[in-house]
Amino acid sequence: KWIEREYHAGEERSENIITSSTDGKVTQWMIRKGFESVDLMKLKRIGKKTTPEQQQAQPPQGEGEAAKAGQKLRGEAFISRFAGGLGFDFYPSNNNIYLVATEEGFIHKCSCSYNEQYLQTYTGHTGPVYKVKWSPFVPDCFLTCGADWTIRLWHTDLTKPVLTFVSSTKSVNDVCWSNVCATVFGAVSDNRIEIWDLRTTNLDPVIISSVSDPETRLSTFLFSEGSSTLLVGDSSGHVTVYQLRNIAEPSTTHIQTLRDIVLPMPSSQSITLSSTSITSSPPDR
Repeated sequence: KWIEREYHAGEERSENIITSSTDGKVTQWMIRKGFESVDLMKLKRIGKKTTPEQQQAQPPQGEGEAAKAGQKLRGEAFISRFAGGLGFDFYPSNNNIYLVATEEGFIHKCSCSYNEQYLQTYTGHTGPVYKVKWSPFVPDCFLTCGADWTIRLWHTDLTKPVLTFVSSTKSVNDVCWSNVCATVFGAVSDNRIEIWDLRTTNLDPVIISSVSDPETRLSTFLFSEGSSTLLVGDSSGHVTVYQLRNIAEPSTTHIQTLRDIVLPMPSSQSITLSSTSITSSPPDR
């Protein structure tokens, strides 16, 4: 992704290429310096935390084989120390802050000024998180999507999602906010496009368009700047342009509507919204 930022404080702003990859690194590539690179963050694995029941079952340290068995419950052994980064997005008004989505199912808030620790970690997904997108209208609001069939709406002050949207039993490969209306966003799964409008309903997409070719997998989604068209990329290398219709024009209060939805609430009040009756369970991490 192209990001305009300073190399060092006081220097002239210039464009850089920022990448995240499954080797666990977020890297900045400096064009002016012959594509020299510097790692902004190495995504250290967190792993699953032990439950209270497991903690109670753990014997005290120093009791021979029982202590060793307890130590196994306290942590996990990793093949790699780093978690793969699958997507990232920079804060709209501060290009020093960014979010990274990982294959562990966590979203980490990071700073370009600190490459040793996360500013915050958000939990809720039960599988790899493919994309994370800041709202262009409400700075502290962002969306994620992933392999657990869900789209999740977050506020930066909460480590748990405010809302969870489920409309199918397919991985959600990409999600994107509308550039015109604060309450509208779109997403693609393997074989269909969804448009959601939170002004209308939180339970179902207001528009669903399915792909007829079973061999085609939809992979990317993007709203165009300032218009009602959207672009969808697929596994065959094609980009299709769609005209968005039958979506109400944004009202003068559309930004406040989104603010009201993501207003910080206790994490215990996080809501899951499902538009389908699902009897199976999404893949666990």
